Amino acid sequence: MKSTGITRKVDDLGRVVLPIELRRNLGIGIGDTLEIFTDKEMIVLRRYNAVDDLLTMAVRLKDRVVVEDCGEMKPVLLDKLSEVEKLLMSEVDKY
Repeated sequence: MKSTGITRKVDDLGRVVLPIELRRNLGIGIGDTLEIFTDKEMIVLRRYNAVDDLLTMAVRLKDRVVVEDCGEMKPVLLDKLSEVEKLLMSEVDKY
C-alpha cells in the first residue's frame, strides 16, 4: 500500500470526501458503490463488484453439491453450476 500524502477531515456526519485525483486514478465514478473493510486500525475502501460476490457464491455452492447427497440431480446441478461459474468468470475478465 502506498501513501498519497493526502489528508481529509471527517465532517459532522462522518463523511470524508475522496479527492478527484484518486477517484479518476481508481475509476470511481458518481454513484459507484464502495465496499468498506477494516484491518487493525485501517479503513480500506474498494470498488464493489457484485460479479465477484456471485462467483464466490457459485464456487461455494458447487463445492457443497460435491459433498452433499443430491441423488440423481447431482450431475445436473454440477453442470448448471459449472455453466454459471464460466459465465461469471467471463464477466470478471471484462473488468
